Amino acid sequence: MAITQAFCNVFKSELLKGTHNLDTTSSDTYRIALYEDTATLGATTEAYTATGEATGTAYVAKGASLTLNGVTGSAALTTAFVDFADVTWAASTITARGALIYNDSTATPGDSADDLALLVLDFGSNKSSTAGDFTVQFPAADASNAIIRVA
Repeated sequence: MAITQAFCNVFKSELLKGTHNLDTTSSDTYRIALYEDTATLGATTEAYTATGEATGTAYVAKGASLTLNGVTGSAALTTAFVDFADVTWAASTITARGALIYNDSTATPGDSADDLALLVLDFGSNKSSTAGDFTVQFPAADASNAIIRVA
């Protein structure tokens, strides 16, 4: 089993089809689910799965909702990027090796998939909280570091 950090292939094609609206005006709901080191996630992940999902105090299946900070462009408009607000599971006892960001909105018309995957995050090792905060901190929202960048 392995978790490999990647943009999901389905996200690349669905983005060009207009399936995902990542602006703050979007009615789409994005979520982040945590996964144990027994999960298999990577570029070929197409949608949310409960297989290998983390469990623990203060964690519920399908993870937590994400707050979009919107789409921004670099000063020269050569790179567009998206940022999410950090997410915290307070007073939790969780162990996770990675996460999946996915669109929790209804399936695309003509598409059989629901909860379409955007990207897989690999934490590099198991991360844990014991009766404390478990936080996923997103990188700086700029053209070089943002979690989702198109250049």
